[in-house]
Amino acid sequence: MMQAAIALPPGSGLMAGACAALGLARTSVYRARTRLLRAPYSKSARLPPPRALGPGERSRVLDVLRTPRFVDLAPAEIYATLLDEGVYLCSIRTMYRILAENGEVRERRDQLRHPVYQKPELLAEAPNQVWSWDITKLMGPAKWSYFYLYVILDIFSRRVVGWCVADAENTVLFKALFDDAFVKHDVPPGQLTLHADRGGPMMAKPAAFLLADLGVTKSHSRPHTSNDNPFSEAHFKTLKYQPEFPKRFGCIEDARAFCRRFFTWYNQDHHHIGIGLMTPDQVHYGQANVVHAARQDVLTQAYQANPERFVSSAPKPPAKPTATWINPPPPKPRLLMDATGAAAEAPLRRRVTRLPAVSPGIAATGNGERQGASGALEATLLEQK
Repeated sequence: MMQAAIALPPGSGLMAGACAALGLARTSVYRARTRLLRAPYSKSARLPPPRALGPGERSRVLDVLRTPRFVDLAPAEIYATLLDEGVYLCSIRTMYRILAENGEVRERRDQLRHPVYQKPELLAEAPNQVWSWDITKLMGPAKWSYFYLYVILDIFSRRVVGWCVADAENTVLFKALFDDAFVKHDVPPGQLTLHADRGGPMMAKPAAFLLADLGVTKSHSRPHTSNDNPFSEAHFKTLKYQPEFPKRFGCIEDARAFCRRFFTWYNQDHHHIGIGLMTPDQVHYGQANVVHAARQDVLTQAYQANPERFVSSAPKPPAKPTATWINPPPPKPRLLMDATGAAAEAPLRRRVTRLPAVSPGIAATGNGERQGASGALEATLLEQK
């Protein structure tokens, strides 16, 4: 379409009608036509400055820098030593340039270079597709004594599919816990992704071998990025913000008894805001549609009994969960066709807000110049709109 509009002869009077029919802006067509008629830009090679050292001189400097006498010295030391001997080759900066051109400038110490970790992007559209697990500490009876709570969570239904309390962080305990949850929920091989942070038990080889044997894909957070494991972190906050949560547990059996009561309430009775105010068991075991329909019937009856109480529209229950993301991908920008016919991002439109009307009482008593300025500004905004 753009090429057809560009091909119209100038001055024919057809441009306005053609652009209106094709949905193109005339300025874009004119800009594209000007770009095509413009002579191509050729970038000539930059000539070396006349003050620069020639190839022979640069080779001589490099040979001096490579001598056993100077090979382990900094260019500033070499420069000063040669000056004291009555020799001048070049400036210190030129020595650095020559060494850099030959790849002989680097940090002498071995620097730790952190690799670029990929942000995990996980999608769950049904239960038993993505599980998240983590370990949190529960304070014991004395100072510096802890119990360790292991929790495996289904991110779609928010159901806790496995948990245990132990005296230490141990990969063997996790293997037994995960194997039991995997068998109990009858997860087929190749379906499940297990996400965790980069703690010791999570990164251990025995855990990786277990997941590989069961056909489970493993996923890890980026280092020091707690937002990559949001569901486990939020679940631990729900646990520790319970009014009944004690400051310390007297023994490991007390911790297990509390967790047993909490996880029963959490899975069966807790109406989770993230899954449409349903319980994790209702979503995990496929009861979401029935519960949602029953709630809609109740709201419909309430609307029919008193429609005047619902101003905007008929009430609807909270939406059912359909998809749950860990780090959803950014939305793709809306693309338009630019003057050359290539895809380009849509420009942002500026919204013009109309100024609020001035009440008659204020206008009658206000300053005349201020009222005139407000009227002029409002007229300008209306013209732009």
